[in-house]
Amino acid sequence: MKKHQITLGMTNFKLKPCICYISICFLFFIKVQSSFAQDKSMVGYWISPALKEVNKANRWIAFRRDLILKEKPEQALTTIAADTKYWLWINGKLIIFEGGLKRGPNPKDTYADKVNLAPYLKKGKNKIAILLWYFGKDGFSHIGSGLAGLYFKMNVGNTMLNSDMNWSCRIHPAYGDTEAPFPNYRLPESNIRFDARKDMTNWQTMPITALADFSHAVPIGQPGGAPWNKLVERPIPQWKDFGIRAAKFYRLRGNLTDTIIAKLPYNMQLTPIISVKDDIGGRLIKINTDHSKSGGTDNLRAEYITKKGIQEYESYGWLNGEKIILVVPKAVKVTAIKYRETGYNAEPSGAFTSSDEFYNRFWKKAQRTLYVNMRDNYFDCPDRERAQWWGDAVLLMGESFYTYSISTHALMRKAISELAAWQRPSGELFAPVPGNFNQELPDQMLTSIGYYGFWNYYINTGDRKTIEAVYPAIKRYLALWKTDNNGLTLLRKGDWLWGDWGDNIDVKLIMAGWHYLALDGASRMADMLGYAKDAAMYRQTMNNVKIGYNKCWDGHAYRHPSYTKQTDDRVQALAVISGIADSSKYRDISQLLHTQMHASPYMEKYVMEALFKMGAGKYAMERTKQRFAEMVNNPYYTTLFEGWGIGENGFGGGTTNHAWSGGAQIVIAQYLFGIRPLEAGYKTFLIEPDPANLRTGTLNVPTVKGMINTSFENNMNGFKLQVTVPPATTAIVRLPAGAKVFVNKNLPETKELEVAGLTKKTNTITFKLSPGKYKIKRQQPL
Repeated sequence: MKKHQITLGMTNFKLKPCICYISICFLFFIKVQSSFAQDKSMVGYWISPALKEVNKANRWIAFRRDLILKEKPEQALTTIAADTKYWLWINGKLIIFEGGLKRGPNPKDTYADKVNLAPYLKKGKNKIAILLWYFGKDGFSHIGSGLAGLYFKMNVGNTMLNSDMNWSCRIHPAYGDTEAPFPNYRLPESNIRFDARKDMTNWQTMPITALADFSHAVPIGQPGGAPWNKLVERPIPQWKDFGIRAAKFYRLRGNLTDTIIAKLPYNMQLTPIISVKDDIGGRLIKINTDHSKSGGTDNLRAEYITKKGIQEYESYGWLNGEKIILVVPKAVKVTAIKYRETGYNAEPSGAFTSSDEFYNRFWKKAQRTLYVNMRDNYFDCPDRERAQWWGDAVLLMGESFYTYSISTHALMRKAISELAAWQRPSGELFAPVPGNFNQELPDQMLTSIGYYGFWNYYINTGDRKTIEAVYPAIKRYLALWKTDNNGLTLLRKGDWLWGDWGDNIDVKLIMAGWHYLALDGASRMADMLGYAKDAAMYRQTMNNVKIGYNKCWDGHAYRHPSYTKQTDDRVQALAVISGIADSSKYRDISQLLHTQMHASPYMEKYVMEALFKMGAGKYAMERTKQRFAEMVNNPYYTTLFEGWGIGENGFGGGTTNHAWSGGAQIVIAQYLFGIRPLEAGYKTFLIEPDPANLRTGTLNVPTVKGMINTSFENNMNGFKLQVTVPPATTAIVRLPAGAKVFVNKNLPETKELEVAGLTKKTNTITFKLSPGKYKIKRQQPL
């Protein structure tokens, strides 16, 4: 490796009148320095401007540092941490757009980015500029440290460039707060106002000595010390930047102001960019999207105060929506509206088409809704909350396995690790985390750690290490749950007894169903980890819950003795998908699900799955189409809703971008196409199609072993299936008996196979496929 000679540029300007505050900072620093548990591999300091008002909410801080290199480096490994977000330029080029993650790998520590900046450095003088956005307030997705700060460490050859007093910084004077309305309390981000008259033009590249009002940075802490504590490497990739695109727009004339509307191609995470001309300057432009007020609340927006002349501005705080909406003074000319779409670095690798246009639209909207609901974490909606509710996260994870590239697995792993790390000492789990909402929703917590949550993550990814790390949290949480004399789960109300949106919620049986599924997932994890006693304990409790649950069968449906309202379809679904209900009850439950429709879009996925499991796939597709028709057929929205309608006709505020409504994607993939893993990491997987009422269908499934491609035709001439089995996998194909089956025109070797995770079925033909491409034909249609 070459040794790179480096000269760190020193700032020679005079400090502004803040000496007293600097002295106070150093006294504070000396006092607390001994308490810092500094990581010996970390050097330098957390730095900030020497101003008391720096730690107010919605502060934007500019940092500069120069360095001189005698040759271009091969590597420049860099650690950057910020409270809260940052943008990095090198030699005037924007290199990192919105770096940093919202704090919260656990209640104490802080995420840090690790990047190689060598490709952007050059021989000679290099100018490093960082713009930091300090949220300064908490929300459902963030808890701040209370101090605005930047940490920077770059290794260039044998030399380090660290954040210290040699950095120059100041509060950016152009950024400020808007007037009311402000974002609702769930959001830690603030509205952004930018006054172009106060902008520091070219501050990223001009000589540091020419930067007005910049001062030496002040050390406010060491890496490893409070309040940021340990720096944890960012576990997910930097955002995908789709580039800057122009939007078409039109202007609606008003009395004092005009409204300009730019339609976007779909609901997205974006930063708006406006080009304007103002002959005077000092005029206010309001920058909104159609989601700046939605879901029953005020959400995020921006403002821009013009300077004189021609100008362009990008508001860096991301918004979401289908439209950019500007309110502009009549004298201001808007020459262009552009947008930069950013999002989680994943590809929409999973593809679906079918003979039913409704389901094609559903899949497209569900996939778009999922993407707009992942960034720092999986969240429930991108406008009102951005919060990692775990009932949502379970469904979003399940959808991701069939729709997006395996890079989403890192976001799942982050979510799982955070949920366990935030566990209370008394054992309760709560969500959303990270965030300041600390109430336990017992049903969502049971869902998260159970069969559809943590176990589903493991069976799809094969990531034993993560499960091993969080298993103690699972065990502690399950220990809080007890059963009554009949074996049924005792109701734990937690901090918020929810169950689902809507009416007719038989909550005691809902909780028992989720408890059973949590125990099921835990028993499988215990088996995998070698904790035989734990697995036996969980299964004994499962048996007790099953007995107690079945005592609530009244001859036609499951109803808790204390429940007096209409029969709950959710309870029947949970009984079926968990295995509590045996096949003797399927006919009654199936008939009941033709009339009882109380589940919200969140729970409707489980109803659909139960119908497929009971052999009623055609009705499952019909019911789903009936219930989701309004949101799928709505031409004005590219995403799915939180409830069955919008606003007052919805639930919980009625947002129009809730990815929990895409749960049918999972059922279509797992039951209609019949593709699901049997062994962890898709070492062995099942193909058991049930085409229901579809004549044709195509599905591509991205897995850790590669892409599974499958398509079928189902008509009077028989059932044809094409499938690509990826390398290092085995496919188990199961089709109904009663007709000859050919694989690549040959009769396959069929027998009852003993495969882990494969339940036995009668009247079926089962055979194995090794990696390769196959054409399968069954003479009679399914």
